[in-house]
Order: sequence, then C-alpha cells, then structure tokens
Amino acid sequence: MEGVEQAIMRVQDGESEQYALIVETFQKPIYRYCCRLLNSRTEAEDAVQEVLVKAYQNIGQYRPLTSFSSWLYKIAYHHCLALLRKRTRQNKILMLFQPGPPAESPEQAMERRIFSEPLAIALAGLSPEERSLLVLRVFEEQSFAEIGEILDKNMEAVKKKYRRTLLKLGKMLEAQKGGNTWNRNDSLLKKKM
Repeated sequence: MEGVEQAIMRVQDGESEQYALIVETFQKPIYRYCCRLLNSRTEAEDAVQEVLVKAYQNIGQYRPLTSFSSWLYKIAYHHCLALLRKRTRQNKILMLFQPGPPAESPEQAMERRIFSEPLAIALAGLSPEERSLLVLRVFEEQSFAEIGEILDKNMEAVKKKYRRTLLKLGKMLEAQKGGNTWNRNDSLLKKKM
C-alpha cells in the first residue's frame, strides 16, 4: 500500500499517469463489492468504471486521515446506493405500464435456477445497507473501523448492526430450509468480531 499512497500524492501533484497503479490495485476489489451489492455483473462493470472516474476527479479532496481504501469504498457504496434507488424507481414505473409480470426468457430462467442459492436469495432480502455491511466484512475483509468510515457510522454501531444482520440472515436461511436450524458455525459468523 505504500506504493499506492505515493501514487496518490503524485496524482494529486498532477502526475495523472500514476493513477494507473491505483486502478490496477483497486479495480478487482471494487468490482467484487459492486457486483455483490448490485447483484448484477454488467451493472457492476459499469459502476466500477464510474467509481474510479469519480475517485480520480475528486482525488484532490482525499486526505490520508483515513485509508484510501475506505475512501474509495465509500464512493462505491454511495454510487451503488444511487443505482439501487434508480433501479427501484424504474421498476415501479415499469410496473405501471405492464399489464402483468414480464415473461421470463429461457436464459433468465436458466440463470435463476443456477444462481438461486439459499444465501444469494437471503442476501437479496436484506436492505442495501445490510448487504453492504456483510459484503464489506465477509467478502472484502474490512475492519469494523473501516466499515464505520465507509458507512458514516461509529464502530460500535457497525458491530451492533452486523450482529443484527447476521441474526436476520440466519432466520431467513432457516425459513428457506423449512425451519431447519441454521448452521451457526457458518463462515459468516467466524468473522463476527
């Protein structure tokens, strides 16, 4: 990360070609985060590009009081929330003009069957903030302090929300399995604290 911090300072000093190192370092993790939050690979591909452009345009505002990673994830979080809100509005408008649910294409039906794992279904039932919290902690392995910076919350509030989100997710998974007890030794709980 030392090379990244140096690249950031050089970009802030006008050496824009140094931004390539930043893109190379963060493109894949930000893509994974956006993909899991948006639940769409194509939207995530576009989102990661837009996030990296926003970060470049605003890099002069970055101060090393927080980690660059947290600053970048915060941009991605707010960008994805805006996309999710826009998607919700568009779906509501489309519902007004459609007499019934749209017919599912064979490709969509196959994708739904392949990717309809219990965890994916349960994650889709969480709010964007809850899903973001789990993705940042479990998949992106961010600390509670970093997640607090990204979500603009204090660390204790993040820990409490994380515990509640795990319980909610567990109940959703139990409901999908017909009331069977959810395996509390699951990898999500191993990252609990």
